[in-house]
This record gives sequence, C-alpha cells and structure tokens, in this order.
Amino acid sequence: MFLSWVAARTNTIRIGHGVVCMPFNFNHPVRVAERAAMLDLLSGGRLDLGAGRGGTEQETSLCGVDRDRTTAEVEEALRIIGKAWQEEELEYRGELIDIAPHPILPRPAQTPHPPLFLACSRDETLAQAAELGVGALVMGFAGPESIARLRGVYDAAIAGRDGARFVSTAVNDHFSVLCPTIVLDDAREARRIGVRGQRFFAQSIGHWYGGAGIPDEAVVAGADEPARMRAAAEQVVARLHELDIPVRPTSTATFNADHAYGSADEAIAYVERLAAAGADEIMCLIQMGTVPQEACLETLRQWGEKVIPHFRNA
Repeated sequence: MFLSWVAARTNTIRIGHGVVCMPFNFNHPVRVAERAAMLDLLSGGRLDLGAGRGGTEQETSLCGVDRDRTTAEVEEALRIIGKAWQEEELEYRGELIDIAPHPILPRPAQTPHPPLFLACSRDETLAQAAELGVGALVMGFAGPESIARLRGVYDAAIAGRDGARFVSTAVNDHFSVLCPTIVLDDAREARRIGVRGQRFFAQSIGHWYGGAGIPDEAVVAGADEPARMRAAAEQVVARLHELDIPVRPTSTATFNADHAYGSADEAIAYVERLAAAGADEIMCLIQMGTVPQEACLETLRQWGEKVIPHFRNA
C-alpha cells in the first residue's frame, strides 16, 4: 500500500520493493505476481521486485514456515512469477508446489516484466542469484572492500553459469548495494546521528538473529558515538568468545561506521567508492531506529538535490 502511495506521488523514480518474503506460507507466488503487476501498472512501469526468504525464527514461526525449505521455495516462487508474467496461462508443476492452469492478471507494464532481484547475505546466495539470472541485493555495512569481494563472487558465478536455472527470459545482472547514509549541512551532526542510528540497527540484528540483548535506544547528547560503536562491536566479539563461536569479519560488519554520513560531498565520495567496488545501484538506508524524522527528510532532500544530480551529470 505504501509503495502504491509513492507511485501516485512520483513520476520518474524507480519503485524498489526489496524484499517480498516469498516462502509460500508468507506469500503465495501467484498473489505476489498479481500484486506486483498491479503496482507496476500504477507506477507506469517503474517497479523493481526483490525476493527474500525471511530470517528470524520468530518471523518464520508466526506463519508456520519450514525454515529448511525457504531457499528452495523462494527459487520456485521466482520461477512461477516469471512464468505468470510471460505466459497467457500459467501452469506449474514443481518439486514443492503445483499450480493448475490459470490466466494470471493483471500483466505488468514493463516488457516482459519488472526486473527481479534476490536478497544475498552469503556467497551461496550470490551464486544462486547469478544462476537464476536475477539481480543481487547485498548489505553494504562492511564497506567498499567487502563489496568488491562480493562483486567478484557474483561475477564468477555469472561467468560459470549455463542458463539452465534461469527463472525468466529477462536476465537481470544488476548488483545493488545497501548504503547507510545521513546527509546534513552540519556534517559532524550527520555523522553523530548516522552512527547512533546504525548502532541501534546493528544491535537489533544481533538481538533478533543471534539472541543478544535488547538494543540500546538511549540518545545521549554529546556522546562519542564512534567510540560507543566500537565498544558495542567489542561486546559482540566477547560474547562470541564466551559461546566458543569463531569470530569472522562478518561478525562485526554491521558495526563499521565508515559510510555516507556527513555532507553531500562526503556522500558523493563514498558512493564513488562503492561504484568503483562494483555497485551498479545504491539502496539508501536512512531510517535507522534512533534517527529523527527531520534528519531522514533532510537526507532525502540532500540526496535529491545534490548527490543524485552529481552522478546523473557525470
């Protein structure tokens, strides 16, 4: 519903729906195809559709999702959606679901259909996205060096695929990267707000995915937020040691505070680093926990008036 409102209020921006949780108990693939096609029509052909499998046990247990089947179900869902959008009548016989012959309406505005993406948090899902012929949506918290490595994994899988697993005739090889960002005229304040919000986000992931404590919501005036971020990362490392779990670079990636926080010029410089690392598209992460609404709105304005025009005119 929100994206329908966005489509009605805009004319040119892409409508990125990332992601729809596609295990069958969350969303039946035919319903996803119908809803997404309607959104594409309402937006005049501006939809990008991302797929994901959901993450936490609390999330999946609510709808009775079998977590061992989620990867396979998402793949079949993408395959069904691609067929539904391209064939006069959909009939599907798969390993996990069968669909009797039916016309699926409406059809999307884009030909043959909106670009498809897959949320990729591991090397295995990057390879899966490449083999399915869909774009990759990747987290960018670890920074440009990590993005360059992930792009290498994706490109290697693209180079080695034979097309047998493509979910559609419309192949999408775009590599889209999450970019945490707060941009204000006061660059120091932007960094303070951004790092504080990211710490809440990182602690929330640890809580819901790893059983860590409740995220800290307190906002302390004048606090050294980068130092508090480092301390929070050290707590994660200490907890992993206590549990005898190996500490990997990904363990503390969400606590890396080097992102597009600051002035518009600093955001431009950071995006240039992401582009050099292989990013085709940027997904801005702005509304993180403790970030005030006025900072979110000002960041959107600065990106729209300064950051995006820089790359459009390059």
